[in-house]
Amino acid sequence: MRVIQWATGAVGRTTLRRVIDDPDLELVGIYVRDPKKAGLDAGVIAKRPPTGVLATNDIEAILALEADAVIHVPLISVPYEDQNADVIRLLASGKNVLSTNGFYKPDIHGEAYAGPLRAAALKGNATLAGVGMNPGFIAERMALMLTGLMSKLQHIHCHEFFDAALSPSWPLLTEAMGFAAPLDANIAKGPIGQMYDGYYAETLHMMAERVGTRVVDIRSDHEITAAPEDLVLAAGVVPKGTVAATLWRWNGRFENGITMTHSILWTASSALHDESDTAHWVVEIKGRPNVRATLELTDPDPGAPRSRPAIDATAAVLIGAIRDVVAAPPGFYALPEVLPFAGLN
Repeated sequence: MRVIQWATGAVGRTTLRRVIDDPDLELVGIYVRDPKKAGLDAGVIAKRPPTGVLATNDIEAILALEADAVIHVPLISVPYEDQNADVIRLLASGKNVLSTNGFYKPDIHGEAYAGPLRAAALKGNATLAGVGMNPGFIAERMALMLTGLMSKLQHIHCHEFFDAALSPSWPLLTEAMGFAAPLDANIAKGPIGQMYDGYYAETLHMMAERVGTRVVDIRSDHEITAAPEDLVLAAGVVPKGTVAATLWRWNGRFENGITMTHSILWTASSALHDESDTAHWVVEIKGRPNVRATLELTDPDPGAPRSRPAIDATAAVLIGAIRDVVAAPPGFYALPEVLPFAGLN
């Protein structure tokens, strides 16, 4: 299976290592945006022996490669749809795309958004797949599977907690998470908030579909926490009075009366919050019976960076999906079916 790695941030470097180490996968190309990485051997980027595959920031060179799959893990774009131009070109060139940046339910954004993606996939006989942890696993697979325990389903709540203090990526914290922004920038209503509203709307729509109904509406209910003092993180300093935590929260109503809340708390310091940071994710389902499940990821090395287990898990989900996506019919990939709630309300 011939694979292209698209972007080499924290997740990208991990998937790159997995591709290099897997005897059934052949690395044929690497796309990078940073000109300093262009020309580097994949082994240098991934801390592996030389591979002979050199990174490039020339999209035309990537499009010219023969490849079965592209692992697409760039920093998510603001606005959300800005990433689509590159994805359309990859699909049209005949490459299946596995992306952590959404694409679970492109059709919910309308034909102007989904149409060019679908047309490119059909032209290239390729498949576009959203694959990841959140979105992609926590609600869409874990919570959905747990609804199969319910004889009556009333409410689904999926919550993520991420302490970003040790994250090494300043662009991730500032550009994608909104940290260090002035409070008057109102990021919850601005471009970052609008991007996440579109990104996670796909999760709620997919969950509604899988439990046999449709979304009536989704209401955003975001909260911003200011830094009480200068907060020194691994990647930089969050100045006092600027954004130090974001609670992104979406409340959805479904046609059959079921409701859903999807929430994400990203913080520069766990001391700013009452909740424990021992569990990365909590899923709570109300009905009969009530269900509560927590998912905590740990590393076998106690000295490993706190973020490494989640990155490893995301990489595992991506690598594990390659063969399924390549074998899928052209168009938009549907995550494998589980046995979700199927009762009467």
